[in-house]
Amino acid sequence: MVIHQFYDKGLAHASYAIIRAGKMIVIDPARDPQPYYDFAQQHDADIVGVIETHPHADFVSSHLEIHQTTGAVIYASKLTGASYPHESFDDGDAIQLNDIKLKAINTPGHSPDSICIVLEDENGVSTAIFTGDTLFVGDVGRPDLRENVGNITAKKEELARQLYHSTRQKIMTLPKRMVVYPAHGPGSLCGKNMSPDLQSTIGRELMENYALQAMLEEEFVKILTADQPFAPVYFGYDVELNKKGAPAFKASIEAIGKAESDSRVEKNVPVIDTRPKAEFRKTHLKGAINLQDGEKFETWLGSIIKPNELVYLMADNEAALDIAIKKAAKIGYEQNIKAAMLLPGYAEERSAELDFDAFKANPENYTVIDVRNWSEINAGKIFESALTIPLPELRDRLNEIPTNKPILVHCAAGYRSAAAVSIIAGKIHAVPVYDLGEAIGQFMVHS
Repeated sequence: MVIHQFYDKGLAHASYAIIRAGKMIVIDPARDPQPYYDFAQQHDADIVGVIETHPHADFVSSHLEIHQTTGAVIYASKLTGASYPHESFDDGDAIQLNDIKLKAINTPGHSPDSICIVLEDENGVSTAIFTGDTLFVGDVGRPDLRENVGNITAKKEELARQLYHSTRQKIMTLPKRMVVYPAHGPGSLCGKNMSPDLQSTIGRELMENYALQAMLEEEFVKILTADQPFAPVYFGYDVELNKKGAPAFKASIEAIGKAESDSRVEKNVPVIDTRPKAEFRKTHLKGAINLQDGEKFETWLGSIIKPNELVYLMADNEAALDIAIKKAAKIGYEQNIKAAMLLPGYAEERSAELDFDAFKANPENYTVIDVRNWSEINAGKIFESALTIPLPELRDRLNEIPTNKPILVHCAAGYRSAAAVSIIAGKIHAVPVYDLGEAIGQFMVHS
């Protein structure tokens, strides 16, 4: 038997292939199905099934495309309300994969329709569990993403209560030696306290996972609903897209038009410039948003741009542009790209350069904007007088920024502030807008 984990660091997403005697089942596949096809070919296996643990919020799954390409059966809980062809997979259901079994257990909490999958070996021994977003290494799934979307909606407190019982009655009663394979790792917004490890055991989680410790239901609900990370605006869109199934990955990205080198962009259509901030500062299009390509590009794209909003996507070269397009497609945003393009020759905007010594000597002469997340802000402000507007809220709160002083923006490392400065400078022209960037470290050390 082969169990293989595919890991996408950008979305901190883990998917799995299980192979037994030439037959393969995929669990929670990413948008691009090619790695699963390649893995099956390498092991001379046929993909016979795809299991969805729930309708994912943070990425788009390729379950429908794999079914259409290979004929593999899609398995999902009947509670999902899926409109794609599938077989229900709930408590008491099992998939026979030659001489091993995959058994479903309903574990509502992260979502009302969440399931986990128990792997039973050829001797009838339960050896592993694929927990989706129910149980992570060091954490459990957040309960606040299904209040307004999905076939079944529920308030976060209600889902937290369901998760309390799912963990106590189903997960925590499993054999301690069982290996835990979660759908996410550190950096995912589906939890708040994930370990850097990408697998665990039930026994380890019983000892180390804060959410599995002895506590009353009310305490669990209080802990679980507090201090969750922000939820990007694309999350609800992806839940609905995964319920019906996304279009084929390759055909969808190949349909995106490439703009000519000096094509003019339409007014009021945002330009997402993925180039490094040093290049962006030298030259960029007026009003462009500097969302640099990096490990969390997909998350920030889906946090700043709304699901129904068209954009131009810009990169340094064709190879970088293709990478950015594929990353956008991972969250279903290839359909938002009006055109993909390189920097045109008529770009002539430059970013304002901060006189760091002048700021350090008289910080009161600047309007400081803190664009970190609320959890960071609540843990302590770096500049007491700073106006706090987390990056995901910035485009909707620009009218709150005073323009009687130069504006200085900071985050915790420089990525978010680069994006924020470009957003603010694209709308506010009365005063210069500066990026404190990496120099924030000098203040954080002494704050």
